[in-house]
Amino acid sequence: MESADASGRAPLLQLQGVWREFPAADGLLAVLQDIDLSVHAGEMLAIVGQSGSGKSTLMNLLGCLDRPTRGRYRVAGREVGLLDADALAALRREHFGFVFQRYHLLAELSAQANVEVPAVYASRPRAARAARARALLARLGLADRVAHPPGKLSGGQQQRVSIARALMNGGEVILADEPTGALDTHAGAEVLAILAELHAQGHTVVIVTHDMGVAAHAERIVELRDGRIVSDQPTPRAGGARPAARVPRPDSAPRGLLGGWTDRLREALRMALVALGAHKLRTLLTMLGIIIGIASVVSVVALGEGARRKVLADISSIGTNTVEVFSGTGFGDPRAARIQTLLPSDADALIGQGYVDSVTPNVQTAATARHRNVDAAVTVSGVGEQYFRVKGMALAEGTGLDAAAMRDLAQVAVIDAGTRDKLFPQGEALGQVLLLGSMPVTVVGVTARSSGGFGPGRDRLNVYVPYTTAMRRLMGQPYLSSITVRVADGVPMAAAEQGIGQLLERRHGRVDFYVLNTDSIRQTIEATTATLALLVAAIAVISLVVGGIGVMNIMLVSVTERTGEIGVRMAVGARQGDIRQQFLIEAVLVCLGGGVLGIALALGLGALFARFAGSFTLVFSGTAMAAAFLCSTLIGVVFGYLPARNAARLDPVEALMRD
Repeated sequence: MESADASGRAPLLQLQGVWREFPAADGLLAVLQDIDLSVHAGEMLAIVGQSGSGKSTLMNLLGCLDRPTRGRYRVAGREVGLLDADALAALRREHFGFVFQRYHLLAELSAQANVEVPAVYASRPRAARAARARALLARLGLADRVAHPPGKLSGGQQQRVSIARALMNGGEVILADEPTGALDTHAGAEVLAILAELHAQGHTVVIVTHDMGVAAHAERIVELRDGRIVSDQPTPRAGGARPAARVPRPDSAPRGLLGGWTDRLREALRMALVALGAHKLRTLLTMLGIIIGIASVVSVVALGEGARRKVLADISSIGTNTVEVFSGTGFGDPRAARIQTLLPSDADALIGQGYVDSVTPNVQTAATARHRNVDAAVTVSGVGEQYFRVKGMALAEGTGLDAAAMRDLAQVAVIDAGTRDKLFPQGEALGQVLLLGSMPVTVVGVTARSSGGFGPGRDRLNVYVPYTTAMRRLMGQPYLSSITVRVADGVPMAAAEQGIGQLLERRHGRVDFYVLNTDSIRQTIEATTATLALLVAAIAVISLVVGGIGVMNIMLVSVTERTGEIGVRMAVGARQGDIRQQFLIEAVLVCLGGGVLGIALALGLGALFARFAGSFTLVFSGTAMAAAFLCSTLIGVVFGYLPARNAARLDPVEALMRD
């Protein structure tokens, strides 16, 4: 049965047969034994005892920071032993305010922000809690100190901030653990006077102290010895029965579920930024693995896209619908040079096929080109009259090579822009005569410059002459090196390739040639590029995983370093989810910051690459960057979860003791 006071009221706090035992080397150590204690609303109670008597443990049980090993404890009729961690946090928010000997203020926050913390977890509106915090500080003589951090306050001022924090949610029960222990006589007297004033206003005040002079300010003194209550006596200050006073409560009602969650999220975000800003170098080093990984991923995607576009542009410069026919059975065939069955008549036969747009025979040799006193090593290509159409090449000056030139073995030539610049630096090239070895030719045309990497003459000097002239006058051979066919628009490349193969096989009586189309080149290069990109991306992912492990390690260290802060937040009513959320946000912020810096690094590398790499550039993708941000967030959540969970599972009492 619950005991009642003289007015018949049930106790606000009641312990019955409570034990608190802790594991020890030889079994269990009983710090509290068979405690029966009732505290009624409006009482001012002192718990005294020597060090090790169990008085701090008793206060922790009363404040729902700890649970009894055995026995029953009820707060306002609610059985504490049946409540989970979040329900206990709710009890602490609704009923208790803590005043600690060492203040336990959050060093990174101002006095006002420290006072507001319990109201944040109670989901009080932002404006209302700020106004109440300022009013409480002003009431305690700290109106001019609201913006000061704890480091700029005296011990007495810090304890008054602690008292204001205890009153933020109403503070129906004030639990003061050695409230004057760290203060001088004057400051201690001020704190005791404040506690007496709060008691007079209707607050239930429980003071834990070893100082009987402090305990004498209470109406009742409970003495502990070796974990047992040995005395429970009123003091001369005790009066008769009085009606319970109404404890002043915050005027504003808690916000709704969404609004409260938003406020707690904002508080967690602010604290995460403060915590990361307090260790800038460590935060940057933690980000390093993420920065490298994200920069690698974004750069690899940009490199792959740039390479893909470059390949397509280069192939387009020679026509994406061309088919090359070579002697032999494939690349590297050692017999290819001895096969002489690819003839000009084969090219003529192909011209008449419906799937063919244009055809050019090809032969090629190297020679020295000379004009006056200037010479240069050039590649001489013997080509047909349709060569420039087949290759998609334009003429900048003059004309091409016509059918008459082929028939007459004309000694005329078309040169590329590089050859013109080399051999005719000062004058007009058209109509000029140059020597190819010992054969003079007249320049009749100059090709336009091409940026294509696969087109003829990108890195060489090229001279184009009629293939008949090259075969008879320069090389002395009756066979061709290759035939290039441009497939008619709308004709499938595979069908055209098959038709070319069947025609030449009928003409030759055997397969002594092989066919290669530019589409297969493109596909091969794209597949190779994709494979290389996948390889580098895999390496980048490994870097991201390593970076994520680094984030997890640093966050675990952060949890250890900030155990006291976690304990304070739990003491003022933070839920496990609030603590978990705060550390998850910190991990995600580290990874997102690493993602931003990684993308910036990739863009910087891209700009540097574009400056020195000529026509090839990295093509950055907005999708890739968005994916990088998503990846950063996931890494923060995945690798931040374990530290966040560990922080949320800390025991409030142990956390406060380890500060």
